[in-house]
Amino acid sequence: MCGECGYRATHKSALSKHMRTHTGEKPYKCDQCDYSAAKKSNLDQHLAIHTGDKPYMCGECGYRATHKSDLSKHMRTHTGEKPYKCDQCDYSAAQTSALNRHIAKHTGDKPYMCGECGYRTAEKSHLSEHMKTHTECGYRTAQKQNLSQHMRTHTGGKPYKCDHCDYSAANKCHLDQHLTIHTVEKPYMCGECGYRTAHKPHLSEHMRTHTGERPYKCDWCDYSEAQKSTLTKHCKKNGENPYSGYLRNAFSGI
Repeated sequence: MCGECGYRATHKSALSKHMRTHTGEKPYKCDQCDYSAAKKSNLDQHLAIHTGDKPYMCGECGYRATHKSDLSKHMRTHTGEKPYKCDQCDYSAAQTSALNRHIAKHTGDKPYMCGECGYRTAEKSHLSEHMKTHTECGYRTAQKQNLSQHMRTHTGGKPYKCDHCDYSAANKCHLDQHLTIHTVEKPYMCGECGYRTAHKPHLSEHMRTHTGERPYKCDWCDYSEAQKSTLTKHCKKNGENPYSGYLRNAFSGI
């Protein structure tokens, strides 16, 4: 039995794991970043971020996920299941985050507050967007080299030069992509139809024509799209700007 809260366990190992919730001990360390976890299962899930491993696949559309719970959430887009119910009206949602946003409309609760100016909002994502108005852009990263690369978007620095023309780039990967224009190399090929491209992201976009995956979701309706540019057009067509939602909510009283 736990002397702190009365928790009981059948096995001593289970009690040892539980005690970490009180001590804050996180013995499982990631060897690629500063992340640590109290449970090995949590570390295993985290490592998938580095490896890119997505073992869980949707049999309906080919969507792949790192975590089984994410696949379960995705499957509701096919089944239409909405298990999370509002106790004040008939609204139901497929995800708890959507239900929490809805409930805030009933309560008027805005728990997220900006320490700089006092702005309050019902959604954490809206506060994150707002905070960018106080900093250069709000970008954060775990690695110093990533920050150095990002800062070039503000300074305009482009240290990587093309030997064949006047092109220069802020990141080496962008220069490598550009060089394929001169070499006409298209190393990335689709195994379904033979489509070839010089850039890996272009192949990823193309593959969605086969898998049916539509990862870009509209925040305001059920519309989804395979390409971000098409979603942006959809938002403009309907007079929506997903990047300034927190401002709209601030004035509407949501």
